[in-house]
Amino acid sequence: MKPVTVVAQVVARPEAVAALKSELIKLLAPTRSEQGCLEYRLHQDHADPALFLFYENWATMDCLKQHQASAHFKAYLEATEGLIASKVVQLMTEQDA
Repeated sequence: MKPVTVVAQVVARPEAVAALKSELIKLLAPTRSEQGCLEYRLHQDHADPALFLFYENWATMDCLKQHQASAHFKAYLEATEGLIASKVVQLMTEQDA
């Protein structure tokens, strides 16, 4: 079975860029230590600092679901309520030639 790739784009409200960035950074260490987390990277756009992108790879869909049920992920959802202008999450699987 191939890993599950997540590409998540999160856009902060203009007045909440610093606050959202702080909450996103708090996710990094605990998530990277989760079982099945193969890669968990946060990026911030150069031209639009309100735009953040996560690039994630999970061993299985169950590992991703465990992440979404984790205490630190739930705390992130609560802490960022009202800070996010938009969010798009894509679940993907790499394809071979």
